[in-house]
Amino acid sequence: MNALSNGFWPVVLTVYTPLLGIFVLALIGRAQRAGWVNVGCAGVSFAASIWLAWAYTVHGDIVAAGLRIDALNISLVVLNALVGLSTALFSRTYMLEMLSTRLSGARGVHGLRLYNSLFQAFLFTMLLALTTANLGVLWVAVEGCTLSTVLLVSLYRTPEALEAAWKYFMLCGVGIALALFGTVLVYFAAQHVLPNPAQGLNWSVLYTHRKQFEPTVMIIAFVFVLVGYGTKVGLVPMHQWLPDAHSEGPTPVSALLSGLLLNVALYAVLRIKLLVDGALAGTPSAHLAGHLLIGFGLVSLLVGALFLHRSRDIKRLFSYSSIGHMGMITFGFGLGGPLATFAALLYMIVHSLTKSAVFITVGHATHIAGTQTIDHIRGLIRTQPKVGWTLLIAVVALAGFPPFGLFTSEFLLLGATMHRAPLLAIVLLPGMAITFAGLFRHVQRMVYGPVPAGQTPVRANLWPVYVQMALVLWLGLTIPTLLAHWLGQATALVAGAPLP
Repeated sequence: MNALSNGFWPVVLTVYTPLLGIFVLALIGRAQRAGWVNVGCAGVSFAASIWLAWAYTVHGDIVAAGLRIDALNISLVVLNALVGLSTALFSRTYMLEMLSTRLSGARGVHGLRLYNSLFQAFLFTMLLALTTANLGVLWVAVEGCTLSTVLLVSLYRTPEALEAAWKYFMLCGVGIALALFGTVLVYFAAQHVLPNPAQGLNWSVLYTHRKQFEPTVMIIAFVFVLVGYGTKVGLVPMHQWLPDAHSEGPTPVSALLSGLLLNVALYAVLRIKLLVDGALAGTPSAHLAGHLLIGFGLVSLLVGALFLHRSRDIKRLFSYSSIGHMGMITFGFGLGGPLATFAALLYMIVHSLTKSAVFITVGHATHIAGTQTIDHIRGLIRTQPKVGWTLLIAVVALAGFPPFGLFTSEFLLLGATMHRAPLLAIVLLPGMAITFAGLFRHVQRMVYGPVPAGQTPVRANLWPVYVQMALVLWLGLTIPTLLAHWLGQATALVAGAPLP
């Protein structure tokens, strides 16, 4: 791996600009100014991520300032910065609306200052988790995500919001403690192998010596890591926090939680899985990690799909959709092989773009209706056509219709399943069908139903949604050469073999 000074500034600016934003926004009391500064910080981070992508393309792997950029995380770093910017743009107008409703008075000014500062803290901890070269810092960063989002979920200070925040804190706190124990076990396995035990948490060093680790210790470590970080992914049965956190927190936070945080936690699992696969190679348990991912993934897909039909809250509806989609991605990584791995990597990208766009549109829909209750959101196309049509198209993309990117990734994943394990398609296909039915059962009524009294148009900033949905459409029609190259390199790293 090359330690390249050429990548120092882009990686530092990408990751540490949100850290600076935390302190700057904590001092700004004026709502209008704070919103633009929040957008500016996210914009600088995104611009730096483009610079970083160029540096990675030219120079290859980058190791600088304790951070590491390689094939597995470069696309996720750019994705996080992009969704962070689009959500910040939506957040600016959304939170100004909240000042006149759920954040009124003096508490609203302090709450908005806290919100903007924690928004940047959330972005910083996610980017740090994706780029750090140290498994210990990875754990700290994911824990930082938990702490910042607990405060964001409880922002409105209603009894329901406080309950959701406590549930989130308790469940994810237990999960992250289990992940810490799994990380300690990886460090323990490395101590008997590495020439320099002080490098026992450096992922590159661990990856180089992974085949020498004690298999039994690594199996136990992976179980703890999967359950621990899997709680943050929203895998069943560790998913109970996710619907409550989505429904009670501000909508921009839901967009970041569903669009980005779930990917970050799964990325952490994936990093450890690469070490475990190397340690177990050639043993009777060589495919144990993959089998565990397949099991958790399929159960999550089915549970998420079934609970879609019972949802009465629009944000809970799409949170259960997130559980199902993350289950499919987890299943893809568990199935293994170049095609399934490529499909899962692409799935992470298109799901993040689509789901964050859906939540932005949902934020406008709830403003129009004045409620999150699905039964009271009706006739959006008649009340405000732009919002209604955008929500319909975004859900069409989320359901996996062609020619959007989710269809491409699901089609590739289904093809890989039929090739490697045809019997699993018996579970995969019904799960996909039930998810499709659940989404359209609710959405067609919200879009086409009769307009209830009291529903009024609002100022809707849909440009972030248009951009992201255009990208999802583009990825469904063709995968750009550069992205295909990055995903191909990541596939070779994860699957141990390049695409044929």
